[in-house]
Amino acid sequence: MTFRTDIPTESVTGHAPTEEELCTLREWFTHYDACAARGETAKLAELAHFPLNLVTDDSSGTPWCGQWSREQYLSVMGEVMGGGDDVAFEATRTPFFLGGSLAVVFTRSTMTAAGVSYQLDYADILVRTPEGWRFQTMVQSGWGEMMAQGAA
Repeated sequence: MTFRTDIPTESVTGHAPTEEELCTLREWFTHYDACAARGETAKLAELAHFPLNLVTDDSSGTPWCGQWSREQYLSVMGEVMGGGDDVAFEATRTPFFLGGSLAVVFTRSTMTAAGVSYQLDYADILVRTPEGWRFQTMVQSGWGEMMAQGAA
C-alpha cells in the first residue's frame, strides 16, 4: 500500500496532520487491507463505526444513500468479499485530515481475485474513537443495486 503524503492536507482542510496521526491511520489501513485480503468480514466490521453511511449510485446513475447496521454490513459484504481465496490488493491512499479525529481518504486500488484484476476508486470517511480509527462512511460509484439490497 502506498500512503500519499505529498499533497499538503492543510492546503485543502486547514489541518496539518501530526506524524502520529499519519502513522496511526497508515497502520489502520495496513490492518484493514490484511483482513480484507483474507475475506475476514467480521474483523472488518470491528473496524467500522455503526450505523455505517453509504453513498453510491446505481447502474443508471441514480444516487443512492443509506445506512447499514452491523448485521447488514456482514450479510452484504460477506457475499461481496467471498472467502478471501486468492485475493490481493494494491492501493494508493491519499488522506485529508479535517482535524485530528476526522479524515477523508481517497483510494485508488487494484483488486486481483482468481487472476482477474479490477480497478476500484473510492473514498472513506474515518473517525478516531478512543479505540482507534473506524470507517464510518463509504463512498463509491456503481453499487446502488447491491446497497439497496443490503438496506432491505
